[in-house]
Amino acid sequence: QVQLVESGGGLVQPGGSLRLSCAASGVIFSLYDMYWHRQAPGKQRELVATITTNGGTNYVDSVKGRFTISRDNVKRMVYLQMNSLQPEDTAVYYCYARRTFPSIDSWGQGTQVTVSS
Repeated sequence: QVQLVESGGGLVQPGGSLRLSCAASGVIFSLYDMYWHRQAPGKQRELVATITTNGGTNYVDSVKGRFTISRDNVKRMVYLQMNSLQPEDTAVYYCYARRTFPSIDSWGQGTQVTVSS
């Protein structure tokens, strides 16, 4: 079972930056693809960024050029650096881990990001 704990959320003004962190425990972290999702009030949860076991990354179009996902396999951490934040980035951000073989996945509890002046 993967345990995931997010941190780093908060209130930031438009144009500001935040760095989210997700700490993983209980597993061989390097075998898991890692994801950041977000869910805004009244909206479905959406995939924001992906980083594979090989370090490949992918982003939803709305955050390309502003957000950067990274991982540290030694520390068992995944990060989401968020720059040029806008009010539409306001959401609860969730860390998600997935291993394909065997099929194992897990969600963190989420961290709130609010972008407002």
